[in-house]
Amino acid sequence: MTTATVQRRKADQWFEAYGVSHQNPVNKLIHWICVPAIVMSILGLLASFGRPLWMQSLPYFNWATLVVLAAMVFYVRLSWPLAMGMFLCSSLALAGIHAFDAMSIFSLRTASIIVFVVAWIGQFIGHKIEGKKPSFFEDLQFLLIGPIWLLAFLYRKWGVRY
Repeated sequence: MTTATVQRRKADQWFEAYGVSHQNPVNKLIHWICVPAIVMSILGLLASFGRPLWMQSLPYFNWATLVVLAAMVFYVRLSWPLAMGMFLCSSLALAGIHAFDAMSIFSLRTASIIVFVVAWIGQFIGHKIEGKKPSFFEDLQFLLIGPIWLLAFLYRKWGVRY
């Protein structure tokens, strides 16, 4: 059995376990909206904390970037193709956060907190409709699985192997 086959099986096991509490179409729709919003809000909040001195010489490098890099370690171990997709999505998210912050229309920190709270309320409403508690109550790693579960759905739809 190849490493790619083992990784796909491992990824599919995570997705199957995550999918148990994500069967209801309304809950799934809520997740398509709220999971990306939560990821963006967390990255936005982290980016709003600025950069420590050792990061000052690295443009666009901040706490959010560090979290994305740490998540990439998890994703690469799960599936290289999915990790590349998550890297692209994360890069776009970080660029969007940087652009939002540069506009200075609204505080990045305040916007991130508002989006975070509203999106989590949405998630809990979705799980109330589903009748099952969120997967991360069983294992915190499911907080990393949510975004990649959505991406894996798109990969399967587009015929991209992971």
